[in-house]
Amino acid sequence: MGRAAERVYTDPASIRQLESLVRELPANGHVVLLLKDGSSCDGVVVTRPNVQLFRDADEREGINATVKLERPDVPAWSRQVWLDQIARVEHVDSIMASEN
Repeated sequence: MGRAAERVYTDPASIRQLESLVRELPANGHVVLLLKDGSSCDGVVVTRPNVQLFRDADEREGINATVKLERPDVPAWSRQVWLDQIARVEHVDSIMASEN
């Protein structure tokens, strides 16, 4: 993917929001992501995301992150989602209770 992102964040409130979403996306958790554009997608979180430094098109450096989802019932399907595009996370299973 590289280190390019459409949007990057430097303000503390936005970074806290991204970090909060990271905590809601445990590895192997089955989730439904409700996106800001009104769409949704569901799948199993491959690995818990990490906020990282990226550069936007204007070469500004800031924070963002992605999460990769897969579906065990559709082996060829996967989707990478930018965390800043997630409006809400719904948990389909109870994996949150077992991961620290």
